Amino acid sequence: MFANFNFENPEFFWLFLLLPLAIGWYFWKRNKQTPELKISSTKGFKATSGILPKLKPVLFLLRLLALSAIIMAMARPRSVDVSTQTSSTQGIDIVMAIDVSASMLARDLQPNRLDATKNVAEEFIQDRPGDRIGLVVYAGESFTKTPITSDKAIVLDALEDIEYNNVLENGTAIGSGLATAVNRIKDSDAESKVIILLTDGVNNAGFIDPSTASELAVEFGIKVYTIGVGSNGMALSPVGVNPANGRLRFGNVQVEIDEDLLKEIAAATGGKYFRATNNEKLEEIYAEIDSLEKTEIEEFKYYNYDEKYRPLVLLAGGLLLFEILLRLTIFRGFI
Repeated sequence: MFANFNFENPEFFWLFLLLPLAIGWYFWKRNKQTPELKISSTKGFKATSGILPKLKPVLFLLRLLALSAIIMAMARPRSVDVSTQTSSTQGIDIVMAIDVSASMLARDLQPNRLDATKNVAEEFIQDRPGDRIGLVVYAGESFTKTPITSDKAIVLDALEDIEYNNVLENGTAIGSGLATAVNRIKDSDAESKVIILLTDGVNNAGFIDPSTASELAVEFGIKVYTIGVGSNGMALSPVGVNPANGRLRFGNVQVEIDEDLLKEIAAATGGKYFRATNNEKLEEIYAEIDSLEKTEIEEFKYYNYDEKYRPLVLLAGGLLLFEILLRLTIFRGFI
């Protein structure tokens, strides 16, 4: 209720400290405010007890209320209506190239590498409302899941739909995944073009050499951040298919990530290489990329102030006039 209400000069509230002094002064001088007459005896006078003398402090109370209203008016109460208008630059276009090979079902990240990647990528997408984002998936071959778009609902639905299946040829075609991502973003007019390439293996499939795809990224001014996903040592990974029910069989497999290749791609394109050995590290990596690639947003705020001191001034004036009226009429004989 009071979120858009403030006082422009709150320092005037210190004047309220004078009111207790005024009250003390009033009670100290109270008995000296009427003339005194000394006589030897009051036996000849009839004692009366009217109500008007008891109501006389009302005059002082009205003056205190008037002073309080004046102090609040001096503090300049006002409400403010804030309207905001934002404008951004051409922004950043981002393509996320995600490895969906069978090894991404390894359980060294929870619940597995692929689901952990999807969870963190979802938060990353939601935190970038001003950018366009596209998705590329790859295993032994690659394809575009969704082209770059500013419609985050489409991107998030496509991300949720990513899963391991037998549609793509098995293997890890890092070169093909990167080349497809480059092809998706190369004609963008965005101020900055970025690819986030994530994999958990080595390049062992596809017809495009990763170095060739990296050169294409450099030619089109595309920065590539590479992420190697997988713990150090052994990981519980798919090792085969159970012929009885078609389910994957898991076993401990040595984690192999071609870190040298990922570092070369990142260095050549002006990006950076990261290694995600657990869920927390993966979250930190996406958070760092988010901080490195920021869209400049210019915000304009318009303030419309509605001054509220006028009713307080009128109230104070009314109280003082009422006090004067009472002092000159009803209480005239007691002053």
